[in-house]
Amino acid sequence: MINTIKSLDAVDMIGDRKGRFQAIVKVPAGFLIAYEIGSELPSLNRWKKGSLHTIQFLPEDSTVRLTVFARKGNKVMVIDQKIAETVEVGTVNSLFSNTNLMDQAQYRAVHAKTWADKVFLLNKNNLEKVV
Repeated sequence: MINTIKSLDAVDMIGDRKGRFQAIVKVPAGFLIAYEIGSELPSLNRWKKGSLHTIQFLPEDSTVRLTVFARKGNKVMVIDQKIAETVEVGTVNSLFSNTNLMDQAQYRAVHAKTWADKVFLLNKNNLEKVV
């Protein structure tokens, strides 16, 4: 994983462990709700723009929820490496364009050229085009 965003902490809490995820989202009425989203790794593009605030992970062997994604205002403060590996430029440009995730220096560092490219993984298909 490549991260050049200074205010973003990348953590490794999920790893290869199994467990359940919980999302904390802002509803149209303005308050926050928490709900279970299952055991599959969540994709950040399943929520509307600005509604996702936190994703928590509850490992099978624990009773403590671990924060694996957290947003505070216009800054994403924490993202787990497993979630970061799935984030595409299109997701950031459409749903997180007003946050620190939209960083052109980060896009250049991973050679992201299209909306389908990954934001935190090196896009090897674009390497030969860079000279």
